[in-house]
Amino acid sequence: MKKNKAIFLDRDGVINKLVLKNGKARAPYSIEDLELFPGVIEACQQLKNLNYFIIVVTNQPDMVRGLVTRESIDIINAKILECLLIDDIQICFHDNEDKCLCRKPKPGMLLEAALKWEIDLEKSFMIGDRYGDIAAGVSSGCRTILVGEGDIQGHFPTPNYQVTSLLEASFIIESLQDDLNT
Repeated sequence: MKKNKAIFLDRDGVINKLVLKNGKARAPYSIEDLELFPGVIEACQQLKNLNYFIIVVTNQPDMVRGLVTRESIDIINAKILECLLIDDIQICFHDNEDKCLCRKPKPGMLLEAALKWEIDLEKSFMIGDRYGDIAAGVSSGCRTILVGEGDIQGHFPTPNYQVTSLLEASFIIESLQDDLNT
């Protein structure tokens, strides 16, 4: 049975801009904070045209930290689903010390989505703006694309590709289709 292929997207820093507050970047906490990057709508359309499921995998620990409500996160995600051709959103609300299996850099959200959507991870991509996203992709068997400069690399794996935007990533994925379909 032929399995599906997917594009796993980190949310904040890939789909939407981070919010600068007191000199520190953070996820949007309200719909008013939500600003999609240029080219994101076109990139998602292009990836859907290539027959990929598009699944957002996002860490949202600020809820358990008391900085944002679940309702606000749900409203933001609903708006993203309304604007983009997204098939699913997987969320980890845990904080670092919870040591859960779903929080990136662990691959739990990708593995769960792969079971749900019958995804062939070797034909899939993880696209993120942090090296923890890349680590989750590598651990699950996906090809990886880093958007931007990333955070401090440390002991994390090197991405397969590095780009400046999701739209640029979609062009790379399109150029690889012949190789991926063999």
